[in-house]
Amino acid sequence: MSTPHPSPEVPEALFADPERESRWRARFSAARVSLPDWALDAPHASLYVSNAGGVWELYAWDRARDSHRQVTDRPNGTVHGTLSPDGEWIWWFDDTDGDEFGTWVREPFAGGAAAAPAIPDVPAGYPAGLEIGHELCAVGVSTDDGSALYAHRDGRTRRFYASEHDADVSALSRDERLLAIGHAEHGDSRHPALRILATADDAVVAEKWDGEGRGLAALSFSPRKGDPRLLVQHERRDREELLIWDVEADTETELHIDLPGELAGDWYPDGEALLIAQFDQGRSRLHRYEPATATLTALDTAPGWIGSAGVRPDGTVEYSWSNAAEPPLVRSREPGGDDRVLITPPGERAPGSRPVTDVYVDGPGGRVHALVSTPEAAGGEPLPTVFLLHGGPHAADEDRFSAYRAVWLDAGFAVVEVNYRGSTGYGSSWRDAIEGRPGLTELEDVAAVHDWALTSGLTDADRCVVAGASWGGYLTLLALGTQPGRWSAGVAGVPVADYVAAYDDEMEQLRAFDRALFGGSPSDVPEVYETCSPITYVDTVSAPVLVLAGDNDPRCPIRQIENYLDRLAARGAEYAFYRYDAGHGSLVVAETITQVAIEVSFAARAVGLA
Repeated sequence: MSTPHPSPEVPEALFADPERESRWRARFSAARVSLPDWALDAPHASLYVSNAGGVWELYAWDRARDSHRQVTDRPNGTVHGTLSPDGEWIWWFDDTDGDEFGTWVREPFAGGAAAAPAIPDVPAGYPAGLEIGHELCAVGVSTDDGSALYAHRDGRTRRFYASEHDADVSALSRDERLLAIGHAEHGDSRHPALRILATADDAVVAEKWDGEGRGLAALSFSPRKGDPRLLVQHERRDREELLIWDVEADTETELHIDLPGELAGDWYPDGEALLIAQFDQGRSRLHRYEPATATLTALDTAPGWIGSAGVRPDGTVEYSWSNAAEPPLVRSREPGGDDRVLITPPGERAPGSRPVTDVYVDGPGGRVHALVSTPEAAGGEPLPTVFLLHGGPHAADEDRFSAYRAVWLDAGFAVVEVNYRGSTGYGSSWRDAIEGRPGLTELEDVAAVHDWALTSGLTDADRCVVAGASWGGYLTLLALGTQPGRWSAGVAGVPVADYVAAYDDEMEQLRAFDRALFGGSPSDVPEVYETCSPITYVDTVSAPVLVLAGDNDPRCPIRQIENYLDRLAARGAEYAFYRYDAGHGSLVVAETITQVAIEVSFAARAVGLA
């Protein structure tokens, strides 16, 4: 039986000042919406995610009637959904209390009937891709046995692919003759290969693999019926770029687009142009690109971060946008250039926050980019500072709005966000530099930025907090154990704490990811897992630590966290544990607010700000 662990203080209020207290809570509770998706052949039918009811759920929007309705209503929320191409059906993923294990269900777009299994004879599992056509549906399922892909047509379902390795359903051609799947039969799920199948008989039409350490991702087929061109993301020149692959002729055209950073894209509805999303140094921009003439045209948007974007049938570009100071908006840019807000959620807009500035620090693996923000009332004295370490690891901190960053600023902390090696947006070599030594490599970059923060006068050396969730939580615990002299406190949300136990209990997709990242399983490379696991260094942790975890988390399971906490308890360390009923984080706004209040108050007390 696990040791009973001390619970953290749950403050009724973070701030004595009512205005400041109201402001930070409003940033989390203000209604927000995601970029709406729409049905391919019925673009009036749209689907989006919103927290307007206090829990993140799916909402249907009939643009023809300008009517909105909440589709899902589950205690722990719902965020994974899509529309059938005819706009008649909403599909959403039905798991249990956030455990990510379940099945796809569907219900009428217009409502009036309960959700029912979309394809009843596909077994439950973790989702591994979904493509819905008029006549054919393809769905991927991942379990402890590996991956299985299913096709459903004319009332019958067949399994057309199975492997012990990672695989997913990636893209379906407009005429539903061709299906692209991603796979890791070569043993590296972090750098997948592509296979094109004929849906009539599952015959292999074409294969593409760029070799070791170079992944491929099928983004989308051309929107024109009979057009076998597939837009593919590749990394042949140490960054993510694009090519167009005619899968039937098995010929390709690399798109040499002269933009810095990394690129993603999608088709314009006529199939003649591409919407290009450029990610560079924590910001993003949109462009129109015409492959026939290699013409690139910038779509002017305000500086900041574009989270997602798509092109309507009339050429209007809809996109979600924010920056560090301004809360998110869903905007619409017409072909003529007029730009307006597309959806205004109910209630007051979230209060704004402070901008971020860019810092570049020389680290052991090259120049490290960090984003720094300071409280409004900051003077010239060194400040208590929180280093917020992003999850992933293949993700990045950007110049986008974060209610979480903002509350730390309100509490009087400077905030430093480090795009350490392993982060995306800085090239493939930077992203993959953590292979064989994950965790410790990232923390070398964090240490370099920490040194800069001290020597620049930004940070008070005696009041430094390290915090993060998921991979950021893992790095937080590893930092507390391997860099104890740097940190005054740590806040680790849903972390990996005992990597060997985590590997045993986590979902198979993450085991495959870990094998690719570490160089094998714990039995293959036990010394790597031991060297890179926080529990190895638990006895050197000297700062107070707060850990938060969900009971149903398939990514960072609860048992391995309890192993770590038991070791802290055995040596009488100062720590607290907050356990909640959800998975890898919560979609319930009130629960999120409670957790944030616990985290910030815990850290503030540790550095003398309370």
